[in-house]
Amino acid sequence: MQTLADPEIDTFLVGRARVTRVEEWRGAFLTPQVLFAGFDTGAYAATRDAIGAPYLDLATDAINARLQSWVIEHERQTVLIDTGAGNDKERPGLPLFGGLKTPFLERLATAGFGVEDIDLVICTHLHVDHVGWNTRLIKGLWQPTFPRAEYVFPAADAVYWDPRNADRYPPHVGEAVNAGFFEDSVRPILAAGRARLVDAPVEIGPGLRLDPAPGHTPGSTTITLSCDGDAAIFCGDVVHHPLQILNPGWNSIFCEDAQQARASRGAVLARAADSGARLVPAHFAGEHTVRVERTADGFRPRFALGA
Repeated sequence: MQTLADPEIDTFLVGRARVTRVEEWRGAFLTPQVLFAGFDTGAYAATRDAIGAPYLDLATDAINARLQSWVIEHERQTVLIDTGAGNDKERPGLPLFGGLKTPFLERLATAGFGVEDIDLVICTHLHVDHVGWNTRLIKGLWQPTFPRAEYVFPAADAVYWDPRNADRYPPHVGEAVNAGFFEDSVRPILAAGRARLVDAPVEIGPGLRLDPAPGHTPGSTTITLSCDGDAAIFCGDVVHHPLQILNPGWNSIFCEDAQQARASRGAVLARAADSGARLVPAHFAGEHTVRVERTADGFRPRFALGA
């Protein structure tokens, strides 16, 4: 596969709605052999070259990953989906994303969005790499980064990940890697009265629908943007990498409920394939978004820049 131009800011349209991608971080992550529970050597050999660069480092097998947010301009509203890892966060369980000093807010401004321009922040789920820029450190305190915004969180995740509720659940699969995120990136939003906790399915605004896609976390959701007969499905971590389109039974090792995660992935891929909607995962390198096509025995990704 040809290596594509990979800027830090780019855009696409969904009907008249404009979507801008703003990148926070890029780099090599785990290999598929490590990241995917259910990994199968034979299936990987059969599908690896169909994905190829820039989604994999073909010399090392490391996954090329991105932390990126999506800004939707639609019906006089500016919506930010997922907020990455954030700066200055202590992440003992995931040091790769601890103590970051990225120019994310500067890139957001370059794209035309100041922090006061954001009307709505939606987190597809509550994980360390999807909530970080909810807050920033101001005079030693974690304060909402987007001072005018309402923050939308899945209610199930807000309960599940709150350390105060730890005795209500068995140990979480992602407990170690997600250590600390709730206290610095979620609780300050709750305490400020800025959070709206929702149970999907729910219409969250004009042309914006949240649908349940549990498994990766209990409250994982997809966000569907619909405009002028066109649609995009922002699927968070339901799909981490294009290999999972070809091998939808492969879960991330960070999925809380393996069976439910596989069911949600299959349902989301089917919906994208049958509707023709653009699929917008959280961490894809390369073209960052993808169309999904049905095959005789499953699905395949269709990459076409600008499609």
